[in-house]
This record gives sequence, structure tokens and C-alpha cells, in this order.
Amino acid sequence: MIKQILGKLPRKSSSKSSHNDANNDGAVSPMNSSNLNSVGVGLNSSSKSNSASGKASNSGSGVVRSSNGTYASAAAAKSNQGKKSGPLAAQVGPIPNYGTYEALPSFRDVPSSEKPNLFIRKLKMCCVVFDFSDPSKNFKEKEIKRQTLLELVDYISSVTSKFNEVAMQEITKMVAANLFRTLPSTNHEGKLPDMYDAEEEEPTTEPSWPHLQIVYEFLLRFVASSETDAKLAKRYIDHSFVLRLLDLFDSEDLREREYLKTILHRIYGKFMVHRPFIRKAINNIFYRFIFETEKHNGVAELLEILGSIINGFALPLKEEHKLFLVRALIPLHKPKCVAMYHQQLSYCITQFVEKDLKLSDTVIRGLLKYWPITNSSKEVMFLGELEEVLEATQAAEFQRCMVPLFRQIGRCLNSSHFQVAERALFLWNNDHIRNLITQNRKVILPLVFPALEQNTRSHWNQAVQSLTLNVRKIFSDADQALFDECLVRFQEDEIKEKEAREKRESTWKRLEDVAASKAVSTEAVLVSKLVSSVVIANSTNPRTTVSS
Repeated sequence: MIKQILGKLPRKSSSKSSHNDANNDGAVSPMNSSNLNSVGVGLNSSSKSNSASGKASNSGSGVVRSSNGTYASAAAAKSNQGKKSGPLAAQVGPIPNYGTYEALPSFRDVPSSEKPNLFIRKLKMCCVVFDFSDPSKNFKEKEIKRQTLLELVDYISSVTSKFNEVAMQEITKMVAANLFRTLPSTNHEGKLPDMYDAEEEEPTTEPSWPHLQIVYEFLLRFVASSETDAKLAKRYIDHSFVLRLLDLFDSEDLREREYLKTILHRIYGKFMVHRPFIRKAINNIFYRFIFETEKHNGVAELLEILGSIINGFALPLKEEHKLFLVRALIPLHKPKCVAMYHQQLSYCITQFVEKDLKLSDTVIRGLLKYWPITNSSKEVMFLGELEEVLEATQAAEFQRCMVPLFRQIGRCLNSSHFQVAERALFLWNNDHIRNLITQNRKVILPLVFPALEQNTRSHWNQAVQSLTLNVRKIFSDADQALFDECLVRFQEDEIKEKEAREKRESTWKRLEDVAASKAVSTEAVLVSKLVSSVVIANSTNPRTTVSS
């Protein structure tokens, strides 16, 4: 009787039996190993819902951050319920020994019909991200994943059929799980922009690069593949994906930034619908860098991409592109660390001028706005860029900006830093620039003549003196009368300046004498109105008055 009563009681279902039921249907079980959990890899599983329904549900490949900062995949495959188990079931079926991270069969060992299914399973398997802070931890599992990633790269390079939506979804999930992460904080995080010097900082390398490199190669080949349909792929490589990819450009690892540069350029070329968004997103990175942080590791790579993009702009240039030049590219000359990306920036600027010659006036005035005052090495870079821009400048645009331009060049000619003076004098070695100067010598020579004359008399560097004499000869050969006129004017200004200096010294001497004679008494010294007016009048430099 007791047995009969006990037999009528409802039995509690076993979770173990539910796993077996799901596996018997041919579904791929999500990986959840004890040794992965030992490095903090947490896993999501839909096994409970599977046991309730008797079917394996497709829960996708979520990514969960564990307590120690590593990530894990929460992956479950679609159910194969209703399909007969063929002889391949033992090879391409569920991962054996549930709870372990083991290698799946090679693509060479399965029929072509089963390769797409195996491809999805390998993608899910590679969603698990290991902790590389300890190289000795999970060494076997890391090597298994590395080999699996290499197989995926080979497969995606040799595939001959279009990727379907399921494959694209799993590809982007695997890429996101491995690549998209919070970049480690650097040792310059707390520093002010004035204290931070990117050239002096020691770059760090990414410890997980053995896996990251293969994932980047996989993504590059996927984007470049002719079997990737852009209309379908744009649903997964969307704005959010692109933004997270752009965030990675701040990585300190140069190898990573090189891959990102190539991949983003391919995405820009393949997905035309994303082009305006990509340009706007790069703009925003530049704005934050210029006006807020002055800290970013990937500005050079982003400018290199933009150089290629600008080269492909159609004519006439859109207003949007011109605004990008004025609001983003020209202000990029402002940060102290411009040397880190100046070559790429100069190329972008030159591309704009070559596309639209009328922009040269805008560019030159922009350079003058951000011209360095105390940074000589930066000044040398500006002079080099200025030469490239002037080489593409026509006479009409040159005449619009030549007065402020050659006032600045005159100051450079007279610089006590020999490299600045030398680089400015080298402008006359360029045939096109020399012709422009010669054609407008009546305006330019009076602006630069005082600097040339002072160099020949008193500059400490012999090379600068020699180059200055060559430039003086160019002007004298082109127009001797104008040269002589400028020389006379310079000598007159010198005499006026000398007289003003003597008057100023005489006035101060009189003031000192008056003060000395009254110093014995305690009463205040009253300076006559005449003496005060003389001091004020003579305190102005005659040369400044003439030039203004």
C-alpha cells in the first residue's frame, strides 16, 4: 500500500535528464566548463527553458563580464529537432563532455553540407574570452581557441557562397565579444594637457594580442569578402558597431590601431550608407581631442583614413566638407602633440587645396591663427606645411593673404633659432613660391627687408647668414631700384630709432637726477608736465608706428 501511495506522488524533474533530452534532439549545448569558471568566465544558459519545453532554444551569444574583468559567451544553437542523426552526428553534433572547452572537428574532416553548421559552432565557441593577465592560466584552452580562430580565418577566405543572416549575426557577436572592451587606463589619465607629452610616454601592448590579432584578421576578411552582401550586413555592422570600433582607436597598441585603420577604411568603402555617419563620428573625436582632452592615441590613423577619403571627394566640394576643413582639420594644429600626426594632417590639408584652389587662402590664414610662438620645433613643421600649401596656391589666392603671411615669415627669418630661420629661407628655393614672391615683390620686400638686413649683420649662425645673402641677391637682381629704396628706408628707420632711444635715455637720466636731488627730503617729487609728456611720447617705437 505504501508503494501505491508513493507511486501516485508527482516526481520532481531532473535538470540532468533535461540536458540529455536537449542533446538528444541534436542541439548544440552552450559551453560551461568548471575550468573556465576558475578564471572568472561566467556563462549564461537556456538549459532550464529547454528542459521545460523539451526543445533547445536559440538564445544567441550574449557576453557577460565576470568578477575579474574577463568575458564569456552565453551561446546556444538552434534546435535540430526532427532531423535524423546521420553518421556525422558524432563529429559535428554537440560538444562532447559538457563542461569542458575542447576543440571541434576541423573543416577538412566534415562534408561540405555540414561546414556552415560547424562554422556557426566554432563562432559560438570563440565567444569565450580568456584572462591574459596570467599567461600560464588556461594555456590549453587558449591554444584551442587560437587554432579555432585560425580555422575560421581560413574558412572565411575560401567560402564560395553568400553569408546568410544567421552567419552574419554570429560573426558580429563573436567579433564584439572579443574586440569591444574597456581599454586599460593609461598612466597619463590624471595629467593635465600641458603635462602630457605623447612622444615621451611609453606605449603599452595588449596582452591578449595572440587572440585579438586573429579576430581582427577575421573581421577584415569578412568585410572585404565578395561573399559579404553589404545590404544584409549593414543590419549588423551598424552605427553602434562602427562607434565601438572607433572607440578602439584610442588603444595604445600600434598593431591594433593599424588593423582598425584598414578595417574602418574597408567598411567606409563597402557600406556607402554609413559614410556620412563615419565622417561625423570622426569629427566628434577630433572636437573632443582639440577642445577638451588633447589626449588620443589614434589621431594619426584616423587622419590617414581621411586622407584617402578626401582624395575621393567629388567636385565641386560640398559645404559639409569645407566646414570639416575649417572646424576640425585646421584647429588640429592647436594641440601641443601635433608632431604625432602632423604628416597625416598636412597631407589632408594639401588634398583639400589641390581639390579646390580657392581654399588656399582659408588654409594659410588658419595656419597663421594657430602659429606657435614659443615652440620652435612646431614652427619648423608649420613652415614645411606652408611650403606644400603655397606650392598649390595660385596668384589670386596668394595676393589675398600675402601681407599677414610675410609679416609672419619676416619674424621667422629673424628667429634666433637657426632651424626656424633656415626653414623660412628655404621657401625661396621653391621655384613656384619664388615666382609668386617676385611677381609681388613691391608688397613683400618692404615686409621682409628689415629681417634680411639684420640677419646679414648680426645673426649668429653662418648658414643662416649665407642663405640670407642669397635671398637678398634674388630681390636685388629682380628689382634693384626697389631694393635700394627699401635699404634707404631701413637706414632712415634706424636713424629715427637711434634718436628716439637717445631721447628716451636722456629723459630717464633727467628723472633720475631730479629724484636724486630731492632724495634727502621726505616730501614727494613733482615731475613737470613737460618732462612727463616727453617720456610718454618717446616711449613709442618709431618702427612700430611706421609699420602700423
